[in-house]
Amino acid sequence: MNGEKSRLAAWGLRIAILGLVILALGILAQRFELVHFRLALMGLAGGAAIGLIGAVISAIALVISLVSSRSGVRSAIAGLVIGLLVAAPVGQAMIAGSKVPAIHDITTDLANPPAFDAVIALRGEDANPLDRAEPADLAELQQQAYPDLKTLEVSEQPGKAYEAALETAREMGWEIVSSNPEAGLIEATATTRIMNFKDDVAIRVSESGEGAAVDVRSVSRVGISDMGANANRIRTYLYALRAKLGVEG
Repeated sequence: MNGEKSRLAAWGLRIAILGLVILALGILAQRFELVHFRLALMGLAGGAAIGLIGAVISAIALVISLVSSRSGVRSAIAGLVIGLLVAAPVGQAMIAGSKVPAIHDITTDLANPPAFDAVIALRGEDANPLDRAEPADLAELQQQAYPDLKTLEVSEQPGKAYEAALETAREMGWEIVSSNPEAGLIEATATTRIMNFKDDVAIRVSESGEGAAVDVRSVSRVGISDMGANANRIRTYLYALRAKLGVEG
């Protein structure tokens, strides 16, 4: 029995490590564009599922080992920890994604979103379209999911607001693709840290009364759902811009 219980813990650890390896391969494949992004995402999902199985087996082995005072505790704990570390991030992302609509083009101005120009050539033939035609109820879905995303109104002159908007975009770590102070337009590309996904951002600063209005649009190059990433990016940017301009709210 001692040997059998030790083998259960060992198998839990092996399965958890296998999940970690598959997860890492999926990340590397996407970062270096070795496979289609959907295949890389399947690798992440598969690695997480295998890691979860390893964690469950390790948990069972741990309980058995503790109750019967048998060997295998260390292997069981290692398998449980590794399995959870592999499964948890992917699981959290999936849960978060299930709570938001399957859309990937988010803007603060639903009636007149900031347009892209210079970025178009960088997006590639397989990238998501920028016409906001699909789904047909895109604006309604965004409004329901992210009612807080609105045009930022500031009391600064448009030129000063534009300079702050451009500086904030740079501080976000985005690659500035184009900046046109005369038109009040900024185009940039944001790259995610782990998976190296690229999303494009358009910022428009326009005159509004005695101040300026700042609108932001963030669009994923690939994928039907952005898991809420574009909305979070816009929120983070506007928060930083408000702080830079000394705007409350």
